[in-house]
Amino acid sequence: MQQSSMKINGQRIAYLDVDSRSGRENARPMVFVHGNSSSAKTWLPVLKGDIGRRFRCLAVDLPGHGQSEPARNHADYSLPGHAAVLTGFADHLGVTDAVFVGWSLGGQIVLEAAPELPEAGGFVLSGAPPVATPAQMAEAFLPNPAMGALFSEHVSGDEAELAAASFTAPGSTLALDEIIADILATDGAARAGLGVSAGAGRFADELAIVAALRQPMAVLHGVEEQLVSLDYLRRLDFPALWRGEVQVIPDAGHTPHLEAPEAFAALLADFMADLADA
Repeated sequence: MQQSSMKINGQRIAYLDVDSRSGRENARPMVFVHGNSSSAKTWLPVLKGDIGRRFRCLAVDLPGHGQSEPARNHADYSLPGHAAVLTGFADHLGVTDAVFVGWSLGGQIVLEAAPELPEAGGFVLSGAPPVATPAQMAEAFLPNPAMGALFSEHVSGDEAELAAASFTAPGSTLALDEIIADILATDGAARAGLGVSAGAGRFADELAIVAALRQPMAVLHGVEEQLVSLDYLRRLDFPALWRGEVQVIPDAGHTPHLEAPEAFAALLADFMADLADA
């Protein structure tokens, strides 16, 4: 696994590259996009397993997150701004035909970018309910006091701990230290800018995007999710929904890739196998 970086529109963007290429010359690559106040490191439990051995995996640090530079223009801390980084990243590395995997904010970014990725093999969303308007967020997301900190410029240690706990299933024994560290290390302007832009409706109609999508889209959901409504997801019209239903992962909340990485990776492997057989 290699830590690398590139320049996109003059800004340094860091990423992890898992590329042993052993026995998988013909496999599609996979691009992983993390959530709000997280980093590429969140994917390590998946990348270090069978998925990382079988596929070329690239995990990007969004601007102001992880090892990437803060955005030079705070207006870029928005879904359109992040989507432009993602499409630039894929184009620069020649992986526009990848499968794009997005968790939480990363899933929303993948949705925003999907119309600009016509060569993509497919998409995987986790913890990212598609919405068309700011008003729909109240239906798509469950009320949780931790949500406020994820859109605030200044976050205290206690607030970061509360937010990290909301990512997991209630009573989870998953260590939260790295999640908390990522929250505190994120550029506060990234959270605040995202909140302002989303509240103003600066994002695409995600429901129209999934309705028009032709590539397969898998939707993965932790059964003990504290932030996203499963009922809302099941009401949506996903013509290209993989297996025709939301894939529910036991013993996991908002971060199934951390809480149940083997189950999460098994679903990714099945999705990739179905794409290869199509």
